[in-house]
Amino acid sequence: MRVTVFGATGGIGHHVVQQLLDAGHHVTALVRSPDKLPITHPDLTLITGQLSDRTAVTEAVTGTDAVISALGPSLKRSTTGTQLADGTHTLVAALDEQKVTRFIGLATPSLPDPRDKPHWKHKVLPVMAKLMFPNALRELTAMTEAVTSSDLNYTIARITNPTNKPATGHVRSGFLGHDHVGNAMSRTDIAAFLVSQLTDTRYQRAMPVISN
Repeated sequence: MRVTVFGATGGIGHHVVQQLLDAGHHVTALVRSPDKLPITHPDLTLITGQLSDRTAVTEAVTGTDAVISALGPSLKRSTTGTQLADGTHTLVAALDEQKVTRFIGLATPSLPDPRDKPHWKHKVLPVMAKLMFPNALRELTAMTEAVTSSDLNYTIARITNPTNKPATGHVRSGFLGHDHVGNAMSRTDIAAFLVSQLTDTRYQRAMPVISN
């Protein structure tokens, strides 16, 4: 399968790239700084550019079967602007133009899924996020709405506490109020879940919560 990865140089993204290559997929990654992705492989194509560059984004998704986005906003309180949200709109437009429908990405349980039942996280997490990471929450909200309001066949995994612990291979997934899902999850396992959604049809046009 041909898969395009955005956010490939990040803490989750580089695991996504490596796991895709290990599974025999051809990977195209849009990166601002190629030297920040220390992976070389005959099935890896790097395109240098930014999410705001429509030409580069279109090149990255042309001929692809699916997109995995490991993009996430900065948690620094000093960060301002809507670069990721604006870039996501650019990406969605490029996918529509190229007739690419499968999108797999990330969000937070601060954002609800219609399948959720009432849960304490719906009340606590948005309040904490607004106080501690207001711009990050605005970015995530706008990024998610850009995808979910489109015709894309999306799966957006909601994560709470990504860690650098070793992979466990154990994943809990589901919806708040229905399924017993925790908070922490290793970045390697998050990447594995994202990659698994290329063939897993359970969460199409859905936003499951995941954890170890």
